[in-house]
Amino acid sequence: MSGSLPYLLSALAYGAFAAYLGHRLTRGRTPRSLPSAAGQTIELPTRWHAPWGEQATVGTILLIHAWSVGAAVFHDGQVFVGVGVAMSAIVLVTVAIHWFGSFFYNLRGLQLLVFPVAALCALAPAVLGAHEPMPNAGVRMLTAHVIVALLAYGLLTIAALHALLLSSLDRQLRTGTLPALLTGLPPLLTMEKMLFRIIVAGFVLLSATVLSGLLFSEELFGMPLTFTHKNVFTLVSWAIFAALLVGRFLFGWRGRIALRWTLWGFGVLLLAYVGTKLVVEVLLGR
Repeated sequence: MSGSLPYLLSALAYGAFAAYLGHRLTRGRTPRSLPSAAGQTIELPTRWHAPWGEQATVGTILLIHAWSVGAAVFHDGQVFVGVGVAMSAIVLVTVAIHWFGSFFYNLRGLQLLVFPVAALCALAPAVLGAHEPMPNAGVRMLTAHVIVALLAYGLLTIAALHALLLSSLDRQLRTGTLPALLTGLPPLLTMEKMLFRIIVAGFVLLSATVLSGLLFSEELFGMPLTFTHKNVFTLVSWAIFAALLVGRFLFGWRGRIALRWTLWGFGVLLLAYVGTKLVVEVLLGR
């Protein structure tokens, strides 16, 4: 039980904060009938950010989560990075990026998506812990590769959650009623611009991850490059995001088509690492 304590504390902290947010954001609010101009529903400016007390709370939860990830990765003098640890680490980076961004932008709608997901994934190392240590863990280039990959995953996870939020908001605006939880969001166009800024940053980091893996596979992983399921899915995801950005900047893609491509790209990326490791470690027991 003591070994699972860091994961349990992280999950409970995220869950409690998500419940608090749900209560606060819906307290005293009712669904609204919208006028024809969607812009008239805006209540908060684009650069609104969460109260400082909430920011401090999230910062504290991040420290607890970082402690739990550290406990899962580093023990017995070795480095363990299984699928559970990877899920928890990706979500840690996702929450950290969201927390940092919320000082500057109105990311309020993402809160109720990010924190419940974080509560579930924070428990993943306890359920899906790694049984074998990571080879070549002392190689600095590998450490840099992993950090860049985690940042790419974190940014693109935020992009996917942002796309889900935009899809929900778009559907509600078309019905003419806005749920209490979705009031106070910036205009759709503003949120869409924010989405593409996140995707561009995530794509740059994903490109660096792919390029370093292609050029330095033997130095990083101790073997020449092979087209495994992980590598193929990663390249397909990279191509989807590349096509999305080309479509955006050359042909003005936006709205539902942009949201679909974002979710497709993230879905394939999720299969690339988390999906393949889940199959290999959990289903096949390797």
